[in-house]
Amino acid sequence: MEQKVSRFRDGFNAVRRNKMTNIFIIFLVMVVIASIFARASFLSAYNIRTLVREAAFIGLVALGQSMLLLLGEIDLSVGAMSAFCGVISGILMVETGFNPFVIVFLCLILGAFLGFVNGILVTGLRLNSLIVTVGTVGIFNGLNLVITKGAAVLNIPKAIFFMGQGSFLHIPMPDVFLIVMFIIVVFIVKFTRLGRYIYAIGNNRETAKILGLPVSLVRIFAFCFSGLLSAMAGVIMVARIGTAQPSIGSAWALNSIAACVIGGISLVGGVGNPIGALIGVAIIIVIQNIIVLFGVSPYMQSAVSGIVVVAAISFDSITNMITTRRKRITKLD
Repeated sequence: MEQKVSRFRDGFNAVRRNKMTNIFIIFLVMVVIASIFARASFLSAYNIRTLVREAAFIGLVALGQSMLLLLGEIDLSVGAMSAFCGVISGILMVETGFNPFVIVFLCLILGAFLGFVNGILVTGLRLNSLIVTVGTVGIFNGLNLVITKGAAVLNIPKAIFFMGQGSFLHIPMPDVFLIVMFIIVVFIVKFTRLGRYIYAIGNNRETAKILGLPVSLVRIFAFCFSGLLSAMAGVIMVARIGTAQPSIGSAWALNSIAACVIGGISLVGGVGNPIGALIGVAIIIVIQNIIVLFGVSPYMQSAVSGIVVVAAISFDSITNMITTRRKRITKLD
């Protein structure tokens, strides 16, 4: 009996100390607050469906961003890539008359290629990923505006609308794509050699090189995979709204970073879990929904996103400093 109680106590303490538990509790608190102050609106079936569907887009981008952050990299161009790939898909569907699903597949490959370009610039020229992707944001956005002249691409084939507006087993299709990609990402990160390489490189890149790990290839793969997921989010958004707009994904970069950091993924790499990134997405979506339901100006959403990013990064930095200090004190003792 005592052994069972001891095992239960140890298991409970392990769950309590797990950062994921704390993040999930924060999410539940946000839901309770929203339910209390905006119960009729927040808990309505329409609002819940909207939240779940909208979370899929940031969720896809955040999954790709999480793999980069685990490596100690970052990609600020994910939103611009989403918009560019979405616009290219719309133009090709309208102008060429090819099978729209073939074009969707080609645009996913385009997203992976754009991520590959980012990865090559970062690894091949040994540049900082933050600086590189700040530059590629300008490139992708500039190309987007040149191609569209700032106007939305109309007359998207209705055949693809199911990807953004339909459902499968009562689950919105954007969330079906998110669930599939989430399973793939978790499998890669947790159950493959590549996943072990990602954590090893994120913890200490130089040591990983000394051990003979394919550091550059793993980093390039992460950029490619992030680009593919960004393109997927952009194309599905085109199917969702029925037009290809240059402004697609304008806030996805900040929100994806905030979601990952809120979800316990360290900015310095090697610490975190893609599951936390999705919980972070849920928290951000609930916060944005509260702003709308409480009648706050929609322009505040951008400000709130920025505040959430700064707060999450600050909290991550403070946590790292506290952990480092405790380790030093432990060594001295």
